[in-house]
Amino acid sequence: MLPPTPESWLPHEHNLYRPRHSARQRTALVCAIVFFLAPALSFVVGVRAQPFENRELHEFPSLADGWGFFTGFAGWATDHLPLREAGVSAADAVSTGLFGDPPGTQSGARSGTVGVEPDGQTEQPDTPYDLYPEVIPGDDGWLFYGEDVIAKCFPVMNVDRIVAALNDLRRAVEASGRQFVLVIAPDKTTMRPQHLPDDYLGKDCATERGREFWRRVPAETGAIDLRPLLPQTGQRLGDEMYDTGDSHWTFGGGFAMTHAVAEQISPGSTETWEIEKTGRRGWPADLHRMLGQDEQRDLQEYALAPDGGQDTTRYLASDFRTPLRTQQFGDPVPGVHQGTVGVVADSFTQFASPFLVATNRDLVITHSDTIAQGTPQRIAELLGDRDVVVFEFVERILSGGGSSLLRDDVIDSVGRALADNPR
Repeated sequence: MLPPTPESWLPHEHNLYRPRHSARQRTALVCAIVFFLAPALSFVVGVRAQPFENRELHEFPSLADGWGFFTGFAGWATDHLPLREAGVSAADAVSTGLFGDPPGTQSGARSGTVGVEPDGQTEQPDTPYDLYPEVIPGDDGWLFYGEDVIAKCFPVMNVDRIVAALNDLRRAVEASGRQFVLVIAPDKTTMRPQHLPDDYLGKDCATERGREFWRRVPAETGAIDLRPLLPQTGQRLGDEMYDTGDSHWTFGGGFAMTHAVAEQISPGSTETWEIEKTGRRGWPADLHRMLGQDEQRDLQEYALAPDGGQDTTRYLASDFRTPLRTQQFGDPVPGVHQGTVGVVADSFTQFASPFLVATNRDLVITHSDTIAQGTPQRIAELLGDRDVVVFEFVERILSGGGSSLLRDDVIDSVGRALADNPR
């Protein structure tokens, strides 16, 4: 008996003969090589992954994380795959154009409350979390951030706990002799509901949660409710407070926030303010980027003169993870707060920072994550010399209870840091 023989070694006339590489096999092999080597070759020629899903790229996991190294490696590898943004864009184009799926369903990115366990007191929707779209298409080209809906439909705290945590945070700040200011940036879905589709996944649960949130939180915590002020400011400036392709407000919205905060810190201080339109500024449109589209916002800039004369507005690029510190020198200026102010912020404050810088003599703006992840010593370095501490939250992360600043241990750290440095 002959030993086993590969099919491709048999004589061509043998009925079991099979060529080692048929035309189809060669085609499949070439496709496989292109599929696996194209990202590697693009990396060699300098293509690098860039954030495009309204979040930072995953960092390379540490060996000190133990088994967490292996669970975290997949996220890092996926995020840093060259040409991933182009692949997501192509997948979304096919999914949306051919099959009619909502935009953004191929990217799979989520933020806000992911990884935080719900408190068990809030009824969860029947539809699985992963089926909610990341981007909700509205009418006339308007896009909405799916997290506005997801955070409300899958909250990790009930409203009672949110209110209690915010009041604990207030007490921690005020017990140290400081003034506490809380301001909430409304979601775009809250301020522009007329551009939402007539029906979308999560509409009922998000609407119900939003009503409860806005009915209770400003009234029970003293938070500044910007919803009435934003349309008033839009009429005053002749500008939109939100635009079609981004989840944030405009510089006009940032000015409305600055005005409201200044009036709470020092009532009447804005009477001398004069603001006028100046140039335009491009800004990446985050909702388009989630869809793999390179679109830019065209934002109206403003010049703000707190004393009615000199423009002191400064447009400084910062995400506040490295704290932004500014000071004004010389004689006191009308309309400018003379004390020390610290702002604990998220990305919405980027659009208020030019005006906060203009209207505060001594200002520090730091990201909420920097405070939440900091030791009491680090928090004291950032806020220990501040007379006023302002906390800005976007509605979606506060209404769902997903902010780390609502955790008891973080509030305790803030309280200890400020108590050790009383004013």
